[in-house]
Amino acid sequence: MTLPLLIGVFYNAISLLTLPFSGPTLTDVLTRIDEQAATSGLPPIQLSPDQLQWVLWLSFAITAILILWLYFTRRALLEGRSWGRVSAIVIGVFSLLIFPIGTVLGIVMLIGAFDKQVVAWTRH
Repeated sequence: MTLPLLIGVFYNAISLLTLPFSGPTLTDVLTRIDEQAATSGLPPIQLSPDQLQWVLWLSFAITAILILWLYFTRRALLEGRSWGRVSAIVIGVFSLLIFPIGTVLGIVMLIGAFDKQVVAWTRH
């Protein structure tokens, strides 16, 4: 059950490392959306450079918090703490929404969280 959490930590750490380079990609995506919006009559999406910087910083903070949550949940499970199992169940349910890799990891986490040995290990 701790392996999916470890995979999640590494996956999010890699995404955190690539975040500083995603500014130009985000600008290109917004430009394409604006081009499509112009043909459909929708108003364009305008983000100033300051707003784009805030979006990237907010993404950085959320990803860093997620990495810490995954790390401390894994650590609590290894120590046999009951809140670690509950936290792993919450993470597993949220992971089901991230198709396809997150869905597989979420299913594995949920199966592991309700395993008899895991329940017995995290009773104290």
